[in-house]
Amino acid sequence: MGRSLALVTGVLLILVGGLWTFQGLGYVEGSFMTGSATWAIVGPVVAGLGVALVIVVVQRRHG
Repeated sequence: MGRSLALVTGVLLILVGGLWTFQGLGYVEGSFMTGSATWAIVGPVVAGLGVALVIVVVQRRHG
């Protein structure tokens, strides 16, 4: 996977994870995920994976 693609994927995971978290917590309405504890848990996990991916890509770039 190219560095740019990995970086974009990481950022997308962070954004999607954040959205799922806010939907699960009930702050974003209009979906079956609204108010569901499952998405309040899955969202931060996905966002965390995105953060980890971005960190790995940035460290490899400078390492």
